[in-house]
Amino acid sequence: MGAKRLLEIFAVTQWVCSFLFLGFFCLGFMIYLGFTRLWPLTLVYLAWYLYDRLSPHKGGRRVEAIRRWKVWEHFRDYFPLKLVKTCDLDPHKNYLFACHPHGVLSVSHFGNFATEATGFSKLFPGIDPHLIVLDGQFQFPLYRDYFMTTGSCGCNKNSLEYILKSKGQGNAACLIVGGALETLAAHPGHFNLNLNKKKGFIKSAIRTGASIVPVFSFGENDLYNQVPNPIGSRLRHFQIVATAYFCVPPPLFYGRGILPYSKPVTTVVGPPIEVNQNDTPTSEEINELHTRYVAALIDLFETHKHKYGVAEGTHLNLF
Repeated sequence: MGAKRLLEIFAVTQWVCSFLFLGFFCLGFMIYLGFTRLWPLTLVYLAWYLYDRLSPHKGGRRVEAIRRWKVWEHFRDYFPLKLVKTCDLDPHKNYLFACHPHGVLSVSHFGNFATEATGFSKLFPGIDPHLIVLDGQFQFPLYRDYFMTTGSCGCNKNSLEYILKSKGQGNAACLIVGGALETLAAHPGHFNLNLNKKKGFIKSAIRTGASIVPVFSFGENDLYNQVPNPIGSRLRHFQIVATAYFCVPPPLFYGRGILPYSKPVTTVVGPPIEVNQNDTPTSEEINELHTRYVAALIDLFETHKHKYGVAEGTHLNLF
């Protein structure tokens, strides 16, 4: 195994461990610090935490130097990840990137939109991407500050609409639409999308006038296996109940241990769907745009699937 491959494995290992464990480590560290002679630092940070508590919903605090770390290039090459555009985007507009599928850990969405590893700024000059993630990621002390440097923001209506309306032009809110329940349906070779009842992002797009951009990552669901959890099984029922209580899905997944499989993932960014701005959209407007969006997503998938190893008879399964 060459040095390059070792660097790739290290890059992915540090990301997976950071994503799964670093928040809890930082929380434990701050508690520990509170019982040492350095306890005043805990109070200082607590004051900062309270003062800064809204930043994850106000566009975050991106640091381009961190987004361009060399480690993210090794992270990209482990799979590898690739970002493909189908048309140019106007930097004088704002966009809501609707990303599919969620996958187990949303590996490609992080690599594409929270780092510059796949060249987002070169493909879409003048547009700043903001990966939208669970609010819980920003509850952990210290870790929240690190995560915000990638440009990531919390997931709620106010956060979306701040990025798309109050932050100026040239912003893209990158939302993984399927959410927690779609995680539980992420199995290799399957394309199950939690989309039929997902209309909050449609409403936010209308309220802000941001164009919706369908995004699909071919190969994302192939990065991990899950213990079989068919709908109706006891395991799936337990997972759904746990998700409802804790807002975090508990998939029983495995790849190379906790590392994902080394399989290529290509993310295709489709053409934008223009949206007419309306502060108080009606249910008819929301349903009509949702129908247009679903049709555009299906077209994107069907147009490009043959390029990335998807069988002709395989189609999206929306639930």
